Amino acid sequence: MNIKLRFSIVLIIISLAFISPLSAQLSLNVETGFVTASKNDVRIPGDQGTMISLTDDLAAASSFFIRVKGGYRIRERHNIIALVAPLSMKSDGFLPYEVSFAGVVFPADSMLDANYKFNSYRLTYRYDIVMRDRVEFGLGITAKLRDAAISMKSPGYYAEKTNTGFVPLINFRLLLMMDERLGFLFEGDAFWASQGRAEDILFAAQYEISKKMQMHVGYRLLEGGADNDEVYNFSMFNYGSIGFTYTFR
Repeated sequence: MNIKLRFSIVLIIISLAFISPLSAQLSLNVETGFVTASKNDVRIPGDQGTMISLTDDLAAASSFFIRVKGGYRIRERHNIIALVAPLSMKSDGFLPYEVSFAGVVFPADSMLDANYKFNSYRLTYRYDIVMRDRVEFGLGITAKLRDAAISMKSPGYYAEKTNTGFVPLINFRLLLMMDERLGFLFEGDAFWASQGRAEDILFAAQYEISKKMQMHVGYRLLEGGADNDEVYNFSMFNYGSIGFTYTFR
């Protein structure tokens, strides 16, 4: 099953939820800003390639990002959430040694251009356990479809490693309101296992502009990786985030 078919299935599921006869509330969130990488270590294959840092050995450029999230709340406490979160970052530079990457040996002292892609498509169900005037807290589960690729090129040489697959994550959300409009938001998806880990967490101040519009300003951390014979990759990305949520009441 290819990635387009998988994503189409997710969209069908969301569409069926939207036409549910239950009392429900729709919302749309758009988040944007800039993202930088503080760590991105790669070795492909994981047991034979050359270890290279796309942030320390090469120069990694900051990147503009945008994430779009649709929410569907049913009977106050049940939430279905769909997220599209693309990520792409470029690195380049010269290395004084040969680099073995994905079966290709890149010569020493040649210009290397690397492109790191980690697109994420997620479908979440969350139940809001606590719903009070000043505190909201919920837990759920996320099905994440990973569309990742790392490529490297220099004059006359090119190699790429792609990876797609589903990953289960734990979803959480905590909102602490200081007054009727201002609050602090802590939410994300995370999972840890012996094969690797993944965290996508937002720390933000949230402000209610109107009954239908909210905004947040904060910091997002995206971190994780895997270590196996096929691939070694551990990375950390830091986001300066501003987002707006519109609720269709």
